[in-house]
Amino acid sequence: MLLALDIGNTNITLGVFDGERLAATWRLSTDRSKMPDEYSIMLTQLMSLRGMSPQDIHAVALCSVVPPLTPMFADMCRQFFAVDPLVVAAGTRTGIRILYDNPRDVGADRIVDAAAALKLYGGPIIIVDMGTATVFDAVTADGDYLGGAIAPGMTIAHDALFSSTSQLRRVELVSPATPIGKNTIHAIQSGIVLGYAELVRGMVARFDEELGGGAKVIGTGGMAHIIEQEAGVFDDVNPDLTLTGLRLIHEMSK
Repeated sequence: MLLALDIGNTNITLGVFDGERLAATWRLSTDRSKMPDEYSIMLTQLMSLRGMSPQDIHAVALCSVVPPLTPMFADMCRQFFAVDPLVVAAGTRTGIRILYDNPRDVGADRIVDAAAALKLYGGPIIIVDMGTATVFDAVTADGDYLGGAIAPGMTIAHDALFSSTSQLRRVELVSPATPIGKNTIHAIQSGIVLGYAELVRGMVARFDEELGGGAKVIGTGGMAHIIEQEAGVFDDVNPDLTLTGLRLIHEMSK
């Protein structure tokens, strides 16, 4: 079995693949203060609940946007699974040609998502990752990663609104009944949920025009399902895009 690890700023997403089948997934809060043994214990417990053990893992692929945690998890994999993990970085074979000004500046998760989207859906393609940040990526039909755009994520915007004002409070991020909010809760929901839907719709239109039209649009990330109905631009929402990309890249490395 293959363990795929996506180490993000807010969450660490783990998935176990049995061949091409994603047999189990888990999410942990990203905590830079935890030691490798603590993560190992947590993972052991999670795996045991699914009838799995560390001995079932024969390979590991990981990507990370949290540099301090990358070597820690790599060491954990060596000690815990007796496996030298594939760490996606500059120079890793991904099937994607990076045309960024400095390819090393592109987050590993963005390239993993691009590799998965191109393989699963074909190009040209626009990936909208709605996680800690809202990230747009553009890939041509030939597999050229052109670049993208980065905006604050919905949760970051929501938390900043709460922490920077005296009378506004946190609300559930769901679509309001109408764009014109009749109370503060609905007004915040309108501004954030519907506002981000318009951000996604507008940026996708601009990207599609630059790509020459006809691009597929794939949503991923924790907030994509909230925006899916409001934006009306996603051809598919794939919450496991990054994990699938790690599996595909691991297969390329064999």
